[in-house]
Amino acid sequence: ITNNKYRQFVYWVRDSILRTKLGDAGIPDREYFVVDDDGNVREPYVINWGEKIDRNDEATKEVIEEMYYPPEERFNGKKQIDVRKLNYSYYWVDYQSAAKVNYVQDYETGTGRYVGQVTNLDGSRTDVRDRSSFIKHIVINIYPDTLCWIRDFTYSFNDPMADLYFWHPSFDDYPVVGVSWTQANAFSHWRTDYMNTALRKNGIVDVMAYRLPLETEWEYAARGGLDLSMYPWGGPYTRNYEGCFLANFKPLRGNYIDDGNVYAGKVGSYEPNEYGLYDMAGNVAEWTRCAYHPSAYIFQHDLQPNYEYNATPQDPPVLKRKVIRGGSWKDISYFLQTSTRDFEYQDSTKPYVGFRNVRSYIGAQL
Repeated sequence: ITNNKYRQFVYWVRDSILRTKLGDAGIPDREYFVVDDDGNVREPYVINWGEKIDRNDEATKEVIEEMYYPPEERFNGKKQIDVRKLNYSYYWVDYQSAAKVNYVQDYETGTGRYVGQVTNLDGSRTDVRDRSSFIKHIVINIYPDTLCWIRDFTYSFNDPMADLYFWHPSFDDYPVVGVSWTQANAFSHWRTDYMNTALRKNGIVDVMAYRLPLETEWEYAARGGLDLSMYPWGGPYTRNYEGCFLANFKPLRGNYIDDGNVYAGKVGSYEPNEYGLYDMAGNVAEWTRCAYHPSAYIFQHDLQPNYEYNATPQDPPVLKRKVIRGGSWKDISYFLQTSTRDFEYQDSTKPYVGFRNVRSYIGAQL
């Protein structure tokens, strides 16, 4: 996912928050929420994206002003969106918890009840009431952590990257970084909803959800059909026959530039693998859906191997580890190998970790 694609998500969240505030303000002659045939606002409300915003209206100006940093926090008096307010709200179904709960049916009365408990997002456990117990609601700030460029490299001058990397047009086609595992999941949810909304308008059925790849899916894709290859391009070497590097990584101690990039490079700068996939090694490491466990290969099922754990804020850090794959611009070649695993914490943000989306195939055969 590039900076340009992720900014679309950020702008959508910004605009949806603004339109919601304008709708709540009840500005006359403006319909920022969809209304029914009687002129009443539908409940739950739906944003009316077709309504133009009158930026010359005084009441509208007051609402827009709330989106900016307060005057005492502005740099040189410049108005900027307060990114702390860019929160995305969404729901998801916890199938793992639902599968562990029994449903007892009373055939005489035609009613039933759930037997079991469910873990809430805050770590508490409660008895299952009904189907709503498996529906989770998440609110998360989705703006990337631009200061990770400075935080992760002490005694290193990376201020220009912190200032410019995410928003400047010159970096549009560079991979987004500074995004946590939870933020990557939020983007995946938004992308699915955005796609399906557009398809429904044209009478097309929903597509499979965008999501982070499983660790096994990622490795299968990275190998590109070359089952025994060390790297996605095949062979044990990191240079081609002309002596050029085949990926963006750290080739030598203290040497980041020999491969053509000091930091992350433009997406697709190097040749794809046999499946046509770019940057499966180097540039930025990538989040996967899976939780990290050193022995996961031992106890995973041989059908769609997967190990997940939905860590709560109260869980110890060891339970918040998520698998990352592919290696990055600051890693040595070992981390570029298709079989190498590493991890970061789900709520951490790094200037060398990004992500990509996948969708499950609809059908029985490839």
